[in-house]
Amino acid sequence: MTTLSAFPITPSDTSGHVDVGALRSLLRPLVAANVGSIGLLGSTGSYPYISRDERRRAVEMAVDEVAGRVPLLVGVGALRTDEAVRLAQDAKAAGADVGLLAPVSYTPLTEDEVFEHFATVARESGLPLCIYDNPGTTHFRFTPALIGRLGRVPGVVAIKSPAPEPQAVTGHLRELRTVMPEGFSLGYSGDWNSVEALIAGGDVWYSVIAGLFPTAAMAIVRAVDAGEAAEARRLDARMQPLWDLFKEFSSLRVIYACADLLGICRTTPPRPILPLPEVARQRVADTLKTLDLN
Repeated sequence: MTTLSAFPITPSDTSGHVDVGALRSLLRPLVAANVGSIGLLGSTGSYPYISRDERRRAVEMAVDEVAGRVPLLVGVGALRTDEAVRLAQDAKAAGADVGLLAPVSYTPLTEDEVFEHFATVARESGLPLCIYDNPGTTHFRFTPALIGRLGRVPGVVAIKSPAPEPQAVTGHLRELRTVMPEGFSLGYSGDWNSVEALIAGGDVWYSVIAGLFPTAAMAIVRAVDAGEAAEARRLDARMQPLWDLFKEFSSLRVIYACADLLGICRTTPPRPILPLPEVARQRVADTLKTLDLN
């Protein structure tokens, strides 16, 4: 069965002080939509820009809101291994179910360095980990060989991969299933390519759009689960204007604009990220009006 993991923004001021009330209001529709999990403090949740104390506040509130109803996946990435360990320990202590760990770096990392980073965080935190392969931000790409090594580390249980182009997804899944142990979860992000990855057999859709429009995303997942590939593709094609905006301006900036335009959450990204300029913001508004996702 395919699972939807919804990734909301983390409402805050420009200095990264989290508005937990606004965050709570974003989480409630996700629970009501019966998403498979919630991805807190992912890239859409601006985790690199938020301090440890503010992350802890966000996780504690989220656990209070969703615990026992929806599993909570929490971003624990940091530049140093000891920092990532502490963030993972915080998340576990608060009641999070899984940590999402990216190999954040300034100096490019080797495969051995990334392996030790993950093994240390898993061992010292005791929090199950999902590998976060996001080369667009970390500038590190996981090879199948490294994924296979990490898949045998106790506590490393899943991977969130960028969805490849449709013609490559079947081969990508086959390659990963060859190196991974039985039961290891293979999921995909990058909303504009993820539907084909789900149709090909991916286990999880780690979705930006689901963090704000869970009903629309769940409709796609249900079509995939029902074996209705044509319907899933139709629903995905309807979203193409939004996918185009994601690719042009980044999903982060666009989803912040969506939240603000719809009055769902009055917030702006943490600096130095700026809100979309007015011309781009109007394009987002026009797209939302056409799609009518509420």
